[in-house]
Amino acid sequence: MPPEDRATASKLRLLIADDQPLIRRALSMTLGAEPDIEVVGLAANGQEAIDLALRLQPQVVIMDQQMPGVSGAEATREITTRLPDVRIVILTTFDDDELVFEAIRSGAHAYLLKDATEDIVLETVRAVHQGESRLSPTIARKVLAQLRALSEREEPPPEAAPSPAGQPPAVPEEALTEKEHRVLDLLAQGMTNKQISAAVFLAEGTVKNYVSRIMEKLHAHTRTELALRAARKR
Repeated sequence: MPPEDRATASKLRLLIADDQPLIRRALSMTLGAEPDIEVVGLAANGQEAIDLALRLQPQVVIMDQQMPGVSGAEATREITTRLPDVRIVILTTFDDDELVFEAIRSGAHAYLLKDATEDIVLETVRAVHQGESRLSPTIARKVLAQLRALSEREEPPPEAAPSPAGQPPAVPEEALTEKEHRVLDLLAQGMTNKQISAAVFLAEGTVKNYVSRIMEKLHAHTRTELALRAARKR
């Protein structure tokens, strides 16, 4: 193999997916200028990202979260399912709790906001390629806060200790119905109410009511906390 071919083969193969042309081009020019990175494709939406990933076999994908049609989270779920060795970096303007958890549950390996510096983006791309996971400081604080709150709420109170007879304490959570379990499982996969409604053949408003009732039964205060609780039970 000629030296130039060996150099190309050793480069990190990167796919960029963003619905804004200027951002796609800026990322391509910036990252593609690095000697160890080759930008193999540009996608304008989630479906294009899936199609290009399957065809081009990138090692890392930079994925926007909110795109028309197939979202970044949906594309991430599809790509990581069909190409488990591909690493996904979510790069977005949104730090909403639900969107953060949806991306992580979908299989993203890093979550950065678009105000991240060029150096941080480069460092993150290289890090996930090496098997690491990265969160921007703002996102990391959100996730840790949710996990900490969930852990504290799940600690049994003193009166919940086993009885002298050795019987386990009564679980304070109400039992879920079969349908509620199904909705909770889909929610834990990062699905939105609209996606869940299509999966279980219920109106979106009905799904919203189901989620509210499940939150009451499991004593969850936010949707993110509920999804975290569900994920830990799986």
